[in-house]
Amino acid sequence: MSVNKPCDLCTLLAAFAGGDDASLIWRDERLSVVLVDEPGYPGYCRVVWNAHVKEMTDLAPEDREHVMRAVWQVELAQREVMAPHKVNVASFGNMTPHVHWHVIPRYTDDAHFPNPTWGAQQREAPVQAVVERSAMLPALRAAIIQRLSA
Repeated sequence: MSVNKPCDLCTLLAAFAGGDDASLIWRDERLSVVLVDEPGYPGYCRVVWNAHVKEMTDLAPEDREHVMRAVWQVELAQREVMAPHKVNVASFGNMTPHVHWHVIPRYTDDAHFPNPTWGAQQREAPVQAVVERSAMLPALRAAIIQRLSA
């Protein structure tokens, strides 16, 4: 007998409803923007559709546009506040089939650059650089809220 594992993103979103919102940056009736606690990657965000939907094409066209507008605003806020060398934007859902986008500020000195963050590590990230980037998180949070609330 197979047991269906609950969706990790549905569980996360339910925790927000219960008041556990340390990583929640912004939320509306359709989606949430979450700060991901990924060591060495301060500013890494996910834009998550609030309802359990598997594919972008399962969404109505106006909902797809709403998701992508949020992704672009998060990217712009990261660029404005954190000045990364590059921003990676990706949607997989292979392990968690729930519409969500990864928006990851990247730097030439991060642990994996130029590989993707899930690729082979190239070096140890400089501790001081990670500390300095982490110090930007309050400003990043404020910039994302401002952009998405406009």
